[in-house]
Amino acid sequence: QPATTHDAKMVQGVQIIDGVIQNVNPATGELINPPVAVTTPSELADVISKANAAQNAWGDLPLSERIALLREGIAAVQPIADELQETITKEMGKIPAEAKSEVDEAIALKGAWLDMVREANEDVKLGDGKAESVIVRDPVGVVVVISPWNFPAGEIPFLAIPALASGNTVIVKPSEVTPLTGALYCSAFASVLPEGVLQVVQGDGAVGEQLVSSEDVHMVAMTGSSATGKRIMETCAKNLKRLVLELGGKDPMIVFADADLDKAANDAVSNSLFNAGQVCCAVERIYVEKSVQSQFEQKVVELAKKQTVGIPTDDGVTLGPMVSQMQLENVKKQVDESVEKGANVLYKSEVPQVGGGNFYPVTVLSGLDQDMLIQREETFGPVVAMSAFEGSEEEAAKLANDTEYGLASYVYSGDLEKASRVARKIRSGQVGINCYSVVAAQPKCPWVGHKMSGFGSHSGMDGFRSFSVPKSLVFTTHAPE
Repeated sequence: QPATTHDAKMVQGVQIIDGVIQNVNPATGELINPPVAVTTPSELADVISKANAAQNAWGDLPLSERIALLREGIAAVQPIADELQETITKEMGKIPAEAKSEVDEAIALKGAWLDMVREANEDVKLGDGKAESVIVRDPVGVVVVISPWNFPAGEIPFLAIPALASGNTVIVKPSEVTPLTGALYCSAFASVLPEGVLQVVQGDGAVGEQLVSSEDVHMVAMTGSSATGKRIMETCAKNLKRLVLELGGKDPMIVFADADLDKAANDAVSNSLFNAGQVCCAVERIYVEKSVQSQFEQKVVELAKKQTVGIPTDDGVTLGPMVSQMQLENVKKQVDESVEKGANVLYKSEVPQVGGGNFYPVTVLSGLDQDMLIQREETFGPVVAMSAFEGSEEEAAKLANDTEYGLASYVYSGDLEKASRVARKIRSGQVGINCYSVVAAQPKCPWVGHKMSGFGSHSGMDGFRSFSVPKSLVFTTHAPE
């Protein structure tokens, strides 16, 4: 029987042949073992059925008992930490140091972060002691978590754990780009939970579509592209399913002349190039005040020259490959178009001449116009993209807001009052003042996208409560404990 290739709804060009995901190492082009089979429609129906069967008993457990089991689940990931790190590097090309950091942070959630999740789900008593009301939180039911390839171990817990803590059962569909990472994490975590409470399925958009459209799934939480998010939202609208969508970004960085230019340049380069630029809240547009433009660009170029693109496991390498040839071509298209329209290439690094590797050079651009693709569309690549502005607060906010996205933004200035005024005018979920907000934010801050960058929120007290429905118990007397 001839091999069959399923091309529909593929992410990053991943192919499925004879029901098996073609899991390719982006640094070498070699297939990764063991093979990962796509979950069949009948298997998927069984998974959904098990999740529903397990939900009542799981939701009926006291919150303290669920939290204790979730703490054990996170701890169960620790023994496979090294294997998880190595698999992240193989599947999506992340350098080992960044992969280790991702796994370490996922395991660290078992401490104060999980305590906050518990706090967010506790009953709240209102009233004067004579007539009282109690706000309790009901689970939604079965929650589907669709996780991304760029943080294949780190993003799953941010969505799955608050959903589980709220009394829901969870089905995780990892990205087909990183199926082994998702399976490893979920299998270890689920090993200490009751059967059916946390399950994992594998496949492309067709599997995701069957999950999202099922009447026996009650909520969808997804991190991914805005285009996919819109399709999910359209499908969920038919049954008014609850949604949490963390989507794309085109995040701006404003650098005023009174900023600490050394720190600003360091952050501009680091936060444009981290994970080879494949981060939803990466710095993708830098607007530097014209009076310090030349000075700032020199600093950026010097820092960019210290970066090395190569095989992730090789000594001295700071950036691995693009996750796929498709992603590489997208970055190349944007850079080439900007140069054709007059952008200046201030620096372009060397890349290894390795057959099968998706390597793109560290690239520093200046003189960009707002109508260029690289200023309009998500780049997701190792590019530091700079342009200048005259220096007014109004112009800075206008340029930052000149996008359909609104995930994160960054304002650098020595005048904190000025920076704060500009930050309040920017329409995005987080604004870092002289810092990278996703790292520096207080733990109770929500992660939320404005405009086309998302719907709902996760993380922080508001985000933790997104996976449950509040219910008021109203008494005309003192409420029982």
